[in-house]
Amino acid sequence: MKAMKKILAGAMAMTLSLSLAACASDNKDKQQDSEKTEYKVGIIQLMDHASLNQIADNIKAQLDARGAELGVTFNYEDYYQNGQGDPTLLNQIATNMVDQEVDIIIPIATPSAVAAMAATEDKDIPIVFSAISDPVTSGIVEDMNAPGGKITGTSDALNTNAIMDLMFAVDPDCDYVGFLYNVGEDSATMPIADAKAYLDTKGVKYVEKTGTTTDEILLAAQALVAEGVDAVFTPTDNTVQKAELTIYETFLNANIPHYGGADSFALNGAFCAYGVDYANLGIQTADMAVKVLVENVAPADIPVMTFDNGIAVLNTETCVAIGLDVETVKAAIAPYCTQVDEITTAQNFEG
Repeated sequence: MKAMKKILAGAMAMTLSLSLAACASDNKDKQQDSEKTEYKVGIIQLMDHASLNQIADNIKAQLDARGAELGVTFNYEDYYQNGQGDPTLLNQIATNMVDQEVDIIIPIATPSAVAAMAATEDKDIPIVFSAISDPVTSGIVEDMNAPGGKITGTSDALNTNAIMDLMFAVDPDCDYVGFLYNVGEDSATMPIADAKAYLDTKGVKYVEKTGTTTDEILLAAQALVAEGVDAVFTPTDNTVQKAELTIYETFLNANIPHYGGADSFALNGAFCAYGVDYANLGIQTADMAVKVLVENVAPADIPVMTFDNGIAVLNTETCVAIGLDVETVKAAIAPYCTQVDEITTAQNFEG
């Protein structure tokens, strides 16, 4: 019996020793994590256009601000890449970031996120995406509140009914609406379906014209003018936004108001835009990335963030050019949004 007690005592001592060693190892790992001073942040931007540039600029600025606050460096300069809208290039960029052992990837727009997910499939690199209109339908996350896996981020989902309300506030007699979008972009699927449902309830006719390149979008815009539509709606579509500076005069010369799902449409010449504040979206994306990197919060436990700021952006130059009075338009749409901002045509946002 004494021998048995000695064996048990020895086993308990060994267990306690192993437990203390494990705790010490865990504490050491946590201490090393807390003492990390530089994080490698991969940013994959889908392409150049005003909204995506605005997001990227604000992600970088906020990472710099949070880094100064926390006494660490978020190194994105060595790991920022623009895919120029090319899926093959996006895949190469994502693969290179994995090879460079970045600590996190921030993909901007759905195709960038798809590339990042494929490249990190068997890796532990977290992903915090930005500006994905429909993350669930796109297969990016399992649920908006419980993303699952190693991914979360911010969504620029569009309140389509709100922008339709603006359209009819400006022109109650509108009876023929054109849809202009890239049928290949997931971001257009739900808003176009919602717009059709809205117009069906009002008994308003609509027509769709699509394209996948700037030249095709220009031809589609010209076709909508030939159709004699009263207004044109485009959701948060990257292809059309990239083409907006090319097409806006087509609608302007025909006195047709073009409504877009992001403020960059109005910046680039469209009549009116309604959607999220992309500067704030970039800031919030960066904050989520910091939470994952510094606070060690799992992306799966961070709900996807959505925005609905209710701000309409009116291009005053275009408004006057199509024969409408700025103050009359602002008064008409004011009840349907929390704020009406004025803008004039430019290529990019200042600052």
